[in-house]
Amino acid sequence: MKHTYPVTIALVILFFAAQVIGLFITKQYIQGETLPLNIERPEIEENKSYIPIVIAIIVSTVIALVLIKYRSFKIWKVWFFLSIFICLTIAFSAFLPQIISMGIALILALLKIFSKNIFSNNITELFVYGGIAGLFVPILGIFSVFVLLILISIYDMIAVWKTKHMVKLAKFQSESNIFAGLYIPYKKNREAILGGGDIGFPLLFAGVVLKEFDFTKAVIVAVVTTFALFALFMYAKKNKFYPAMPFLTAGCFIGFLIIKLI
Repeated sequence: MKHTYPVTIALVILFFAAQVIGLFITKQYIQGETLPLNIERPEIEENKSYIPIVIAIIVSTVIALVLIKYRSFKIWKVWFFLSIFICLTIAFSAFLPQIISMGIALILALLKIFSKNIFSNNITELFVYGGIAGLFVPILGIFSVFVLLILISIYDMIAVWKTKHMVKLAKFQSESNIFAGLYIPYKKNREAILGGGDIGFPLLFAGVVLKEFDFTKAVIVAVVTTFALFALFMYAKKNKFYPAMPFLTAGCFIGFLIIKLI
């Protein structure tokens, strides 16, 4: 078992909470809520909509590796702050006026950058991926999100087991005192983490299920994916890095099969 039972349960609950909150946010944008900050979604066919997302991941990975190489902590923090601020603004604007959403997003983004504690880190993580889903789910289709998760799973395995640059990125984030993902410190020099992509990509899948079916079926997918995450933590060994996306993708696909059989 990778972490203690209480820490594992806490991480899994936070993951599920981020999925459900993200689905509520996504539902608003599926129903026609306008994106804030004059943001426009790319106009692209649903069956090809995974392409710009994959390109964005590749570009951001290259930028991150350059920042790691030159130890550019200040640039990393500015980039991180802007990303968090924009995503949180999108998330809160699903329910609140834009100016209020921007104010809340600004406060939480600043706390995320300058105050490393469980609350300031994880409270933003519960909402930020809903902002990402609200942006991308309306242009994604079932085929695209299936392809996207398969490609991301392959990338995750290569990045963790082969090139190991995902491990370097995690350590770089730890050194910069900001982390994109869930974070729970425990014991002495021990911490449980779950990367942002491991939260965001399953939410994109569940969001598309919400768009194509209904909220209940999307939650079923989220539940099954959460069990897949729990299984990973249960069978993973301490002090080892694992690519979570293959397991989470399996959970998404099994959840989809279940709702198709219901």
